[in-house]
Amino acid sequence: MAVKITYFVHGTTTDNEKEISSGWSDVELSELGVQQSIELKDRIRDKHFDVVFCSDLKRAVHSAELTFNGKVKIIQDKRLRECNYGKYNAQSSEIVEPMQDENITKSFPDGESYEDVKKRINDFLDFLKKNYDGMSVAIVAHKAPQLALDVLLKNKTWEQAFVDDWRKKKAWRPGWEYILK
Repeated sequence: MAVKITYFVHGTTTDNEKEISSGWSDVELSELGVQQSIELKDRIRDKHFDVVFCSDLKRAVHSAELTFNGKVKIIQDKRLRECNYGKYNAQSSEIVEPMQDENITKSFPDGESYEDVKKRINDFLDFLKKNYDGMSVAIVAHKAPQLALDVLLKNKTWEQAFVDDWRKKKAWRPGWEYILK
C-alpha cells in the first residue's frame, strides 16, 4: 500500500508581498492569500482526501480552513512548520534566500538547518505510513517542508531542490503529488 500525498502551499502572506522570508514568524494571509485559498476550494472540488494536515503557523491553518473546513478533518502538526531561520526570521528574502545552500547542514543562527527540516518531515512521513497507509492525505504548509519532500520522496539533493523550486519559475499549481511507499 501507499499514502497518496497532495501538497498545497499556504496562500500569499503579508510578508510574501513585502518579499520577507517569514520562517517561524507567525504572519497573516494577505487579501490575495485569502482569495487564493477560497479559489483553491473550487479548483480541487473533485479531489477526495481522507484527512488534511497543516502546519500550526496561522498562515497555513487559515489557508487549510478556507479550503477544506466542513469537508474533511484538519489536523495541525508542528513538524510541518517552515524552516526556522532563527535571527533571520521575518528578514528580507534578499538576505535569507542566498543563505540556503550554506544552511543545508549548518543551522541558521539561533535556528535550524534544512537537514533539521528533513528530519522533521521524515518523522512525519513515518507517522503517515503507520497511521494513514492506503489513504489520500492533503498537506497545507510551507516551502522548506515541500522541498524536504522532494529530497525524501523524489531523491533530489537539496541543491537540486533549491534550483527546481517552482517559486523561482513562478510555476504555482493547485497541488503537488507525492507517493509514500
